[in-house]
Amino acid sequence: MFKTTFFALLVVLGCVLQAQAANPQHAAVATAHPAATVAGLETLALGGNAFDAAVAISAALAVVEPYGSGLGGGGFFLLRQGGEPATYRFLDARERAPLAANADLYRRDGKVERELSLNGALAAAIPGLPAALVVLAERYGKLPLVDSLTPAIRLARDGVGIDPVYRERAQWRQDALLADAESARIFLEQGRVPAQFGLLRQPELARTLERLARDGHAGFYGGETAQKLLAGVNAAGGVWSARDLAEYRVVERQPLRFVLAEGRELIGAPPPSAGGVALAQSLAMLQELPWRKAGDVQRSHYVIEVLRRAYRDRGALGDPDHVRNPLNLLLDASYLRNQARGIDLQRATPSASLPPAPSWREGDHTTHFTVLDRDGNAVAATLSINLPFGAAFTVPGTGILLNNEMDDFAADVQGSNVYGLSGSQANAIAGGKRPLSSMSPTFIESPTDFASFGTPGGSRIPSMVLLAVLDYLEQRPVAQWPASPRYHHQYLPDVLEYEPGAFSPSQVSTLEMRGYNLKPVERRYGNQQVLLWRKQDGQVEAASDPRGIGQAQLWK
Repeated sequence: MFKTTFFALLVVLGCVLQAQAANPQHAAVATAHPAATVAGLETLALGGNAFDAAVAISAALAVVEPYGSGLGGGGFFLLRQGGEPATYRFLDARERAPLAANADLYRRDGKVERELSLNGALAAAIPGLPAALVVLAERYGKLPLVDSLTPAIRLARDGVGIDPVYRERAQWRQDALLADAESARIFLEQGRVPAQFGLLRQPELARTLERLARDGHAGFYGGETAQKLLAGVNAAGGVWSARDLAEYRVVERQPLRFVLAEGRELIGAPPPSAGGVALAQSLAMLQELPWRKAGDVQRSHYVIEVLRRAYRDRGALGDPDHVRNPLNLLLDASYLRNQARGIDLQRATPSASLPPAPSWREGDHTTHFTVLDRDGNAVAATLSINLPFGAAFTVPGTGILLNNEMDDFAADVQGSNVYGLSGSQANAIAGGKRPLSSMSPTFIESPTDFASFGTPGGSRIPSMVLLAVLDYLEQRPVAQWPASPRYHHQYLPDVLEYEPGAFSPSQVSTLEMRGYNLKPVERRYGNQQVLLWRKQDGQVEAASDPRGIGQAQLWK
């Protein structure tokens, strides 16, 4: 009897110790900018949780990275609520097309003029980020919204230093910024890209953030800010209405969940993201192939071919509030098994030989961050205003630089895009619709660990996240996940892009002999932020992409 009781006590004690050890020993923050990382850590130190920190980080990035995100943009937030079991949420804060938008919005004299969807007020969809910050604070956070927005307000009011990344992106968009007097005044210096170590001050944006902090949703989508937005946008040729702003809401969707091998589960972004589906498909197909045992070239061959097939399918997706997404078909086990079996083990599959599918384009300059608190709450968020500095149009009196996400729609479903592909009807412009996106905030969870992934990069996002996930599955050091050289294939154009160092000269020759059309990229791309929580001992690691200026920090 004594032995039985003693053994039972040991079991109970062991379970308690295991539960205690499962909690993260540290909180972790990884963002694309040191000031945003500090904002997240500051909010955690105030007693906030991961969701409060996500508000602080998002708002700070809106100030310090106007080329990547902002109050005039939107994004996707993947949430993990700690507990046994953990629960997951997905906040769709993607921008919405104005209700007055239609399929002919950018058609002039029978021809689509893409410039209209790139620069200026007509290119802007209704922003979603401010609404997301309110939802995060009110439904999930512990702190008042004003506390979490304080770091961003301070950064906007007092200024942030001009860094090399800012100067590079401003150079790319200098002409567009010059075309708008307000943008030129704020983001340029006498018509030129500001000097490094100069100071970017945004007092109007600070006041807009203060109204948001004070009045919540109504502080942006109503009142003084809304009046200024409507007046400024419509005076510049936009088609926004008071109803557009009043009706904007964040949509809480069920995350895409897909069971992987070895007791792992992918928790990712559902439509209107195409990225989560592409990742699930790619990993499922790789599970049918001996990629772990393959040499470097053979492994790359497998990865390229599953990406080719996953990217081919994405043109079938769109805003789930407007179109039916065939997820049951695209994620069906037998369908994916057959796709994997159709891969020639030695030769590239010409994309033209696969059944045709529509395609779409997307700007590639977004931002991403991830945060984990000591209660196991976590956020992975990818935010965007599309091209660098968005539409290059700042609404006078607000400091709000607007997105040009309308360019992510298929503006010409009757014609073709620059690759000769027909436009996607599922992603056609319609009033109130959200454009398709590749943004892919991603978790992978198992009984032994939890990992978070995500990056900016437009259509390259799923391939970048996939390569980092494979490093995770191979148990490579966390710092390597965002650092490894990258390669990318997206079905069409039928080109294999690769960063310096991704392939050796001999590997390039071998891949060319297999039928690949290789294209080296001069500039390394992406800016991934990742973290890992080992549940057995509670150890936490985080890493920021060495390609950027971001920072990953742990906090007790």
